[in-house]
Amino acid sequence: MPKITMYSTGVCPYCQMAERLLKAKGVTEIDKIRIDLDPAKRDEMMEKTQRRTVPQIYIGNKHVGGFDELAALDKAGGLVPLLAA
Repeated sequence: MPKITMYSTGVCPYCQMAERLLKAKGVTEIDKIRIDLDPAKRDEMMEKTQRRTVPQIYIGNKHVGGFDELAALDKAGGLVPLLAA
């Protein structure tokens, strides 16, 4: 399974929903980068993704996007193959 990285904050409900969805698909480990605790990580996230909102999710080196994109990818049947890669 590829490494899962998620930029998040401690109080973000979409981050929690994304984590639940990933765990339901068998993900056991998510590398969470808390941008609320480290402002430099917020800058890094915005530079990498061109987005300001959390979560921002990476599966391996692929930027999936936020929760809405993750859920849409799952609904379209694309999440499981990506996790199995």
